[in-house]
Amino acid sequence: MRTIILLFISNTFMTFAWYGHLKHQDTALWKVILISWGIAFFEYCFMVPANRFGAQEGFSGFQLKTIQEVITLTVFSIFAVTFLKEPLRWNYLVSFLFLIGAVYFMFKK
Repeated sequence: MRTIILLFISNTFMTFAWYGHLKHQDTALWKVILISWGIAFFEYCFMVPANRFGAQEGFSGFQLKTIQEVITLTVFSIFAVTFLKEPLRWNYLVSFLFLIGAVYFMFKK
């Protein structure tokens, strides 16, 4: 469970680092890059332990990456709707269902 929690925290930082600047288009690109790198540092502080703990808990690298991608889409969806004020369209939901199918097959023995 700690792997999942750490992945949620790290992806929250990374989502802000990668997409938070979209609301600040008037800020110079070089400033946005430096700020994003600063935020990304904290993402790494959670992502690296999450992957280490996950491997110790028996997850493979492929499984960890798949979990991370699902968490990334979950965090980003919430971010896009609440922070960027973008609509959540039906085709996005359908694509997420296909990703859930991918997770099923990733963990199938």
